[in-house]
Amino acid sequence: MDNEQRIKQTNLSVSLGLGANIILALVKSIVGILGSSPALLADGINSTSDVVYYLVVSVFVRAANKPADDEHPFGHTQYESVGALVVGAFVITTALTIFWNAIDTLLQVLQGKGDFNGGSQLALYVALGTVLIKIALFLITARIGKRTNNETVIALASDHRNDILAASAATLGIFMGRLGYLWMDPAAGGLVAFFILRTGISIVRESTAALMDTVPGKPLNDKVTALVGAVPGVQEVDSILAHRFGQYYIINLTISVSDQISVHDGDLIASQVEKTLLDSLPDLRSVHVHYHPRAQFRAEL
Repeated sequence: MDNEQRIKQTNLSVSLGLGANIILALVKSIVGILGSSPALLADGINSTSDVVYYLVVSVFVRAANKPADDEHPFGHTQYESVGALVVGAFVITTALTIFWNAIDTLLQVLQGKGDFNGGSQLALYVALGTVLIKIALFLITARIGKRTNNETVIALASDHRNDILAASAATLGIFMGRLGYLWMDPAAGGLVAFFILRTGISIVRESTAALMDTVPGKPLNDKVTALVGAVPGVQEVDSILAHRFGQYYIINLTISVSDQISVHDGDLIASQVEKTLLDSLPDLRSVHVHYHPRAQFRAEL
């Protein structure tokens, strides 16, 4: 996928999610309040926070799509990881807020305080509709995330998946509350918070790893060694140093060649190594190949 198409797909996923969450936030919050459902209100708060961080994400996505310049010769794609980190922070904050409110309501129900009598039928229908909408959004966003390998979009897909579980818990809680098990509605709100918190922690962990230049390590080294080792003239792969920025990698490679060849032939081998890696690894942006002659006695070891 070329960069222009990648940008279009990324913007599509953000726009769909933002539009859907604006509608869901309004509907769930209003119905959650009027329909006396802590679980649906908790899910409405979740969607409201989704709207906020979708707006934040759109800013980082635009920044990540800026072309390379003198100060950022490999582009600005690391903004995708920063955007994912912001998403994770918002998700965790939302989870803690929802959990506190749900526990407060649950304690009131168990102690016989307050006037909670269960959620309305409309609240149940809205929660069920949310499940269906979020399933569709997850499938679309996950597919785009897989195609573009955009960390921010992948994080948004994870959030949609989290919302499916949250809305399902809210639906079950409202349904059981209407059957007389009043404590299950606020308890479902607490369960919603747990799902949200788990996803938030996962997003923060993954985005932090990307910002710390974490690479696949041995799997990547093994693949590079196999590809480079198959290039005629390469006698040994001495070192592989990979650096990550956003979805892309830069590799600094040191290889050994025969000490009987000319500098020109060595350059040809290095160029072939570079071409082989760039053709074989779609997320590789640049390769720097250093070669040195291998002494005859080392070749015989």
